[in-house]
Parts: sequence; structure tokens; C-alpha cells
Amino acid sequence: MGKRDQHPIPSRDPVSGGELYISELASEDSGITIRGRFEVPRYAKLDAEQQRFLETFLRCRGMLSSMEREMNMSYPTLRSRLDALLAALELEPIKDDRKEKSSEKKTKILDELERGEITAEEAKAKLRGEGKK
Repeated sequence: MGKRDQHPIPSRDPVSGGELYISELASEDSGITIRGRFEVPRYAKLDAEQQRFLETFLRCRGMLSSMEREMNMSYPTLRSRLDALLAALELEPIKDDRKEKSSEKKTKILDELERGEITAEEAKAKLRGEGKK
């Protein structure tokens, strides 16, 4: 059986819409057949558009700027599709602690400025990383 004779794994039961499982695996080379209850890989559950997006994402090595050109889509559209893909795969994005810490630092400096504890010049220096921390 060649690759052309194979069909993509359906993501849902066409009758009930419920989850499917794989019940048999076979090797044409050895003639072996394995029966059981096997999980459908999460990536096989993606629809065709999500699969195409994932493949493009991998080919572009995760660089959304390259994907903008390749898929002729805006950055916000790509981010939205990426978020939808993560949700479909039941994955949580990894938070960048550096951005959060930087934002907290800026808020702290602005609070100090608002309370009159530092001058505007001192705040500018701290925001540039030149002042005392």
C-alpha cells in the first residue's frame, strides 16, 4: 500500500461527532497486525488549515515576520491563529518573565515618581538602567 492509498486520520466520528481511537496498526513489510485501543495523536486532530499553519510555522522556524510574508497575513492575524492553534492542542503559552519583571520595574519607578520620592530626571535614568535599582 503506497502513501497515495492512505487517507488522513479523521479527527471526529462522522456519525456522532465524538472522539475516535485507533484500534489497529499494521505493517505491510512484516505482515504484523497490532490490535488495541490507541490514542489519536493530538496533531492528527487539527483541521487542514491548522495543519498548514503549523507546517508553515515550523518551516519559518517560528518567526512570525517570515510567516507574514509566506502566508500574506498581518501580525495580529498570525498571533490570533497561533493562539487558536495552541488552544486546539490544549497547550499553554510560556510566559516571558523578563517582560513581566520589566513591566513591574517600570510601574514601581512611576509610582515613586508620582509619590514625589524621585525626580523626573531620576525616573528617566532608572528607566534607562542608569540609576540605582
